[in-house]
Amino acid sequence: MAKHTSGSRGGNGGADGAEAKEEVKMEKSEAEAAFPPTFNVSEIKNKQRRHSMFVKYKQEKSKLKIQLKKKKKKERKALGDKAPPKEVPKTIENQRVYDETTVDPEDEEIAFDEGTDEFSAYFNGLTNPKVLITTSDRPRGRTVKFCEQLATVIPDAHVYYRRGLALKRIIPQCLARNFTYLMVINEDRKMPNGLVLCHLPDGPTAHFKISNVRLRKEMKRRGKDPTEHFPEVILNNFTTRLGHSIGRQFAALFPQDPQFVGRQVATFHNQRDFVFFRFHRYIFKNEKKVGIQELGPRFTLKLRSLQKGTFDSKFGEYEWVLKVSSFEKSCNDATT
Repeated sequence: MAKHTSGSRGGNGGADGAEAKEEVKMEKSEAEAAFPPTFNVSEIKNKQRRHSMFVKYKQEKSKLKIQLKKKKKKERKALGDKAPPKEVPKTIENQRVYDETTVDPEDEEIAFDEGTDEFSAYFNGLTNPKVLITTSDRPRGRTVKFCEQLATVIPDAHVYYRRGLALKRIIPQCLARNFTYLMVINEDRKMPNGLVLCHLPDGPTAHFKISNVRLRKEMKRRGKDPTEHFPEVILNNFTTRLGHSIGRQFAALFPQDPQFVGRQVATFHNQRDFVFFRFHRYIFKNEKKVGIQELGPRFTLKLRSLQKGTFDSKFGEYEWVLKVSSFEKSCNDATT
């Protein structure tokens, strides 16, 4: 009788366990059905759990991405020459609207303009550039150091302090001393914020905004100070009519016979209407590998205006002026 009762109890216990498991399954299915389909990890209030869930989500996403890459690679290998072409990734540059002012460097009209513009004498070897670098009144230490480092990048550049003279009075003195360029570094709140580049004697004059200035001491893993060798000049993406003239103005700052022994390169890279300046030294490690050391300084320019002739703030004729939106105007008014 005891065995019979214990067995019946065991049988009832097994049935109860099965019923309990079914109830748990039903609750889970109901919970899954009630779980919102548009659930976001950011809705988890516990910080540690939210972070762990986010890490798991990223890991799963990367795994799926790797699997898809491997699958596509196998398919391309199996198809061989019949494989479809690779998809071009979408970037800001290739999604931009085509600029109608883009010019072909081999165009006859462009070649004629290059042969007759203000900078043709530099590229023909008839004139050597000589640059005067000055500042706004009472410059601070950072602006002075920036000018001194610029003078080591540009050959035959000389730094003179302004001493309260107006630019219209400085230009005749530059012409009397055979300077071909006048470069003025303006500052605001002890930081360089503007650059006026005036070609002498007949212009043009370009006004830039300077940002992201980094001096040599602020750069990590920089090389030794630059030597006096003439650097090579690289101009990237100056493809429009305006960009072409600005690029030639930058190139005319440097002698057109670079000394390759120094292995120094000055790069002006135009991207999304910003000009990024870098100064490097390249090193040949072996026949195939080349190393690069940044020497500094580095900075970013944005063109504000291009004026015909030398600097004239009142009666100057402007070829191009940056259109400032109402939002930028309000921000500038708030900062001044």
